Amino acid sequence: MHAPQPRSFTRAAYCRAPRVDRQLEEALTHGPDPLHLAKVFGLDEKTAMRYADSARSLLGQAAEQLLR
Repeated sequence: MHAPQPRSFTRAAYCRAPRVDRQLEEALTHGPDPLHLAKVFGLDEKTAMRYADSARSLLGQAAEQLLR
């Protein structure tokens, strides 16, 4: 069983959710280019690559469903 998180942690995570959604939306809209994401959002290299990989995966899943 997990211990409850401190209130400040859950509030901070909740506040970051819209930004994360916006970054993923950007990757889906403009292509999964980590350099673009890093430049637009000021992300470090690893974070930008993680978002680009997630977008690539989602785009691949969407393409597979269209082919069915």
